[in-house]
Amino acid sequence: MNPICARSVETRRARIIPGLVALVLAGLPLTATAQEDTRRIEVVIDGTEAGLQGWITDFRPRALAAGVSTATFDGAMAGVHFLPQVVEKDQRQDEFTKTIWDYLDKAVSDDRIALGQKALKEQAAVLDRIEATYGVDRQVVVAIWGLESSYGAVRGDIPTLSALATLAYDGRRAAFFEGELIEALKIIQTGDISATEMRGSWAGAMGHTQFMPSSFQRLAVDFDGDGHRNIWGKSPADALASTAAYLAKAGWKKDAPWAVEVTLPQEFDWMQVGSRTQRPVAQWAGLGVTAANGTLPQDGWAALIAPAGARGPAFLIFDNFAAIETYNMADAYVFAVGHLADRLRGGDPFKGTWPRDLRALTYFERREVQERLTALGHDTGGVDAKMGPRTIAAIRSFQANRQQLPDGYPCLPLLEALRKADPAH
Repeated sequence: MNPICARSVETRRARIIPGLVALVLAGLPLTATAQEDTRRIEVVIDGTEAGLQGWITDFRPRALAAGVSTATFDGAMAGVHFLPQVVEKDQRQDEFTKTIWDYLDKAVSDDRIALGQKALKEQAAVLDRIEATYGVDRQVVVAIWGLESSYGAVRGDIPTLSALATLAYDGRRAAFFEGELIEALKIIQTGDISATEMRGSWAGAMGHTQFMPSSFQRLAVDFDGDGHRNIWGKSPADALASTAAYLAKAGWKKDAPWAVEVTLPQEFDWMQVGSRTQRPVAQWAGLGVTAANGTLPQDGWAALIAPAGARGPAFLIFDNFAAIETYNMADAYVFAVGHLADRLRGGDPFKGTWPRDLRALTYFERREVQERLTALGHDTGGVDAKMGPRTIAAIRSFQANRQQLPDGYPCLPLLEALRKADPAH
């Protein structure tokens, strides 16, 4: 079979049974039913690997045209293989599949806080220089380090080129990952790291603070002066400085808040919440918004969000929230980094409680929410299972039409209300 045709057929089959493919690759025991599929799975694996190699042949002239040398490409790509576990993980990211409170329980645990405080002491001299150079608070840099690699303990051991090639070939975000693969090859070409040493996460993020290759190319620095931008090695100096450079470029404001937990008055207009539209803090105070702990900042602009709806805590978010968001767009991630940084400063846990009786909606339930909202005449911007601004606005509109509190939170009670509103759909 032509390798390109093999991709179209075999990749679809691999997606149907990714868990079984992983079991076969790992050599783990299978159930009787799964054993019957072993032969078919092996064909899928072989066909997908052949398809990837065909894709690499097709990709080669594009990489060379982008500035990758023949020697670099042929040497580095010779060891690239299809990684089915990467495709599976791409579909199961914690920031998007867990509730925010479940994510925060792990991300800002007592152990992670204690290890972060230890890291602040051990890296004090380097962090002094980083703060002076980039004007970025050390706590947020260390918080990202803690979230991304457990302070360097888990930097990832997946071959970066194989991970990126797999994701570019798989097709979900082919153009993005192909671009990252080209940048990874250019990093190898400049001599900062070898192809065999370039390892990281399943998504191609690398080193202590998990830089994607394009971000490395734009912002990584040789902070220790050894002639290499080394974010992979034992020393975290280059990685921590590169992260500070990243945040500085994103507009980080030193000694300014990323968010402040707030309390809303009982009759607050919930249509004011969640739009990400900033207004002066004084205006929020005039609407009865107060700090849950301490006092509100005296100046600045902020937006008001409630990441778990009306039953969870609410926050005013500031420009530094957006700076962290450039590192990872998931709200859960931004809250984890910001809150961990605050805890490393000696700050308190959030005062509000999370609605722990609720669970995260599954992929298919999120799609159903969008489908039912669309059927009822609300604009979600499409059906993709992503609870973006247009879907949240559609939820608010549905809730407001039913005289419910329009908090826009996608949860099982909302889905049940949608089913009752349109039982025939």
